[in-house]
Amino acid sequence: MRPMRFVFVIFICFYCSFFLSAQKEKREPLTEAQVEQIREAGIDPMERAKIYTKILDEHAEALKALGKRSKSAARSHRMEEELENFTALMDELGSNLDTYGDRKADLRKSLKPLADSTQKWLEMLRGLLPEPAFELAIKEAIESGQDLADEASRLLKEQTDYFNLHKDEQGQDRAEPKDR
Repeated sequence: MRPMRFVFVIFICFYCSFFLSAQKEKREPLTEAQVEQIREAGIDPMERAKIYTKILDEHAEALKALGKRSKSAARSHRMEEELENFTALMDELGSNLDTYGDRKADLRKSLKPLADSTQKWLEMLRGLLPEPAFELAIKEAIESGQDLADEASRLLKEQTDYFNLHKDEQGQDRAEPKDR
């Protein structure tokens, strides 16, 4: 009877570890209030981009403040988490820009401030003194920030060209099929 219990206990341990590893926490860099703000702005591409820019500015300020603190294990851990959240938000905004750009939403008014902000964020990230605990996180954040800056600049140019040719579509949330 005893060997049977041992096998059963081993089986339960493997079973539990499988499900616990499958339920790893997904990174959620937004508060519930911020998620709600973004949800409400979901139908307004310009407002959504402005909200993301504002949230990223707040995270950038937090990173600057953390960078000025004295070195400690807790600070390094918090810095790594903040950098990962910052990177995730920049990637999420880039994904939103792709979606809105594909559907020809007029984002030009929010792209110029975003392009300026990305340069500011990149300067801040490059100014952080890397430590082994978060060196990779800084590198990934810089890459993500550069991708976002490139995307914002490219999209601004594309949209300026597109809406100069299609003046009747300026200010739209998405391209609508024309009646023939």
